[in-house]
Amino acid sequence: MSQNGGDQAMPSKDEGDNMAAWLLGIETLKIQPYPLPNLGPHDVKVRVKALGICGSDIHHFKTMRCANFIVKKPMVLGHECAGVIEEVGSEVKNLEVGDRVALEPGISCRRCHLCKSGRYNLCPKMKFFGSPPTNGSLANKVVHPADLCFKLPENVSLEEGAMCEPLSVGVHACRRATISPETNVLIMGAGPIGLVTLLVARAFGAPRIVITDVDDCRLSIAKSLGADKTVLVSTNIQVL
Repeated sequence: MSQNGGDQAMPSKDEGDNMAAWLLGIETLKIQPYPLPNLGPHDVKVRVKALGICGSDIHHFKTMRCANFIVKKPMVLGHECAGVIEEVGSEVKNLEVGDRVALEPGISCRRCHLCKSGRYNLCPKMKFFGSPPTNGSLANKVVHPADLCFKLPENVSLEEGAMCEPLSVGVHACRRATISPETNVLIMGAGPIGLVTLLVARAFGAPRIVITDVDDCRLSIAKSLGADKTVLVSTNIQVL
């Protein structure tokens, strides 16, 4: 793989000053050197300029695990990112130094039947930024496959570019649910993913969107983003 993660790679000679936020233990982060692998012919080197903090990052930070993904050795966090290209591999034709890009954080095997059928997001051998044992992108620079870096339009900021990854979750959900101008939508949960799904559902033409949550503050944000109705759900789980 291109990015230094579960695999070992020889660092490039000029990257001794590259630093990253390493998770060393429960609620223990430390800024330490992060050697990068040599640039492959189909890779780009990106200086990270914006990065989001995902719920999975918080789980890793607080408990050293997220579901069945367990941090067993020091690891760099982060996967929602955008940056500026500083170097391109010899075979890269679609990107140039100085381009502003959003990074797709998962590197699939490209060989299994799921990858070959176009469902590479389900690849069982996926190497995903910041998901053990693969290091993430909370670093000065990362090396990544060029075909997983997407040039940002001039009217899209780097901060917005970093949100492309969570936004894609909402797009995928609305596509699978075949949202259209004839579809009323219920979104359960007004966290970041619920909110971007709200925005996508509206862009898909949904005429009425209802969103639920246990937190009034989140619901007020949902209302400001265009939810037609918000529902505050009780946290009392006692069986009546």
